[in-house]
Amino acid sequence: MIKILDASEPAVRTGRCGGCNTGDAAQIAMAFAFQPIVDLTSGRAYAHEALVRGPNGESAASVLSQVDDSNRYNFDQRCRSTAIAQAAALGMDSFLSINFMPNAVYQPAACIRSTFEAAEKHGFPIDRIIFETIEGENIISRPHLVEIFRAYKSFGFQTAIDDFGAGYSGLTLLAEFQPDLVKLDMALVRGIDSDSVRQRIVCGVLRICRDLEIRVIAEGIETQGERDFLAANGVTLMQGYLFAKPALNAIPPITDAG
Repeated sequence: MIKILDASEPAVRTGRCGGCNTGDAAQIAMAFAFQPIVDLTSGRAYAHEALVRGPNGESAASVLSQVDDSNRYNFDQRCRSTAIAQAAALGMDSFLSINFMPNAVYQPAACIRSTFEAAEKHGFPIDRIIFETIEGENIISRPHLVEIFRAYKSFGFQTAIDDFGAGYSGLTLLAEFQPDLVKLDMALVRGIDSDSVRQRIVCGVLRICRDLEIRVIAEGIETQGERDFLAANGVTLMQGYLFAKPALNAIPPITDAG
């Protein structure tokens, strides 16, 4: 159920919160590349992740290097709105996975307004948006991240813990918040079909997620061996170059559906 924001709350009424930095991010040129998350049971895209790029396909790092404390809030807000607008323009009928910057979210109820507005403007259903943390974001406060995730889930969005098994995205975070989805870090799945240690670790994570009714996405899949081992162990959602590379301003065809 989507939680209706209370217009009497100051942060919601003004559309900003006291902590929001208002630096101009308009000068940061951006585009999005979309990469499918494939559902092996249907052979179709379960979702598409929106990956920020430069206007001519420059790396995410080249764009994110221009973000600092003065423009982080506006940049994060603009990324969300732009990703939704492009997904709608492309006729995307799957889930849309949007990376967000937890350090740019000061009050979740206030900072989510532009997302609702963009979804309404472009006719993209709220319940088909997944929020996952941006790769490499240096999380200042895990309790704050948990607060954001809980709020987003209450608003009707899907939630995903990205890069599970790397950095902050571990069992402690999972103990505090159970998302709809967990994305296994690619370092855990690389060469898993021939690595008994990785097999034991990942199979342990899969058992935990099954018990908690959390769906697992294996990202960074590059070989048929990786795909087949994970599929044999119950993973049906996968993302990686084996299936499709990210396509700038386009939805790429799936080249391997398992």
